[in-house]
Amino acid sequence: MNILLNISGNNLIEDIKNFIVFTRNAFVGFDWSDALDILLLTILFSIAVKFFKSRKAGALIVGIGVCAAIFVVASLLGLGSIRFILSGVFQIGALAIVIIFQPEIRDLLEKMGSGSIKGFKFFGEFSSHSKSQYRAVDSICKAVHVLSVEKTGALIVLERTTKLDDIIDTGTTINADVNDSLIRNLFYNRAPLHDGAIIIDDDKIVSAACILPLPRRAQIDSDLGTRHRAAIGLSEISDAIIIVVSEETGVISVAKECELIRDFTADSLRKYLYAEFVNESDVPTVE
Repeated sequence: MNILLNISGNNLIEDIKNFIVFTRNAFVGFDWSDALDILLLTILFSIAVKFFKSRKAGALIVGIGVCAAIFVVASLLGLGSIRFILSGVFQIGALAIVIIFQPEIRDLLEKMGSGSIKGFKFFGEFSSHSKSQYRAVDSICKAVHVLSVEKTGALIVLERTTKLDDIIDTGTTINADVNDSLIRNLFYNRAPLHDGAIIIDDDKIVSAACILPLPRRAQIDSDLGTRHRAAIGLSEISDAIIIVVSEETGVISVAKECELIRDFTADSLRKYLYAEFVNESDVPTVE
């Protein structure tokens, strides 16, 4: 056993020395082309990570990263069995990734070809404080205030980086500018599309009467109704902001990242959406 530990220790020290020598040699001939190469790779990698993270494949990406980290550790420590198994997995990894991520890869390439990848700020597209977003927030807050006063139930989803195509497909396509009168009409209790959620993407009402998933967690307050549970459920699988107006009390709540924040007013909701949806860092968030 001592002999094995000594061998493993010697191999680890030798690997560390080789890594240090390799790193030093890499920086000796470092020039502007290497810097440009690293920059482009970083941009491409960040685009790929954000794209896949915004979909259900994100968890699988994390799993692959964990396997890669285990393989590196196994190689450094000389763990032959684990290294052999993982090397066999990675030999067919490229083909497996293409097969598993075929829908995501196709969607990414199509959007790159059309020049409009949702959620990424490419060269020259750095303005996140568009007037249309501010107008959309104002319209949402006006509508929510009236709905709260009238105690009309409402469920409004503000899409961010996580794509909600599967949720949008469960509803009826609207594709209209955000307007407070339209939002109120959609949630009028005798309107055909009032039962469900509306999805808003930037300054457009994309779809109405959408069905949201119920929460996976069991520890949910028993006094919460279906709307609030659906809002929490969507917040568990996306980074969307979900606004809920209670039909019983008229209380305005917001679900985000598995958390339900209650007792908003129209003004506090506006400040919150400026900070979280329009990403206006100068506007204070609600405490």
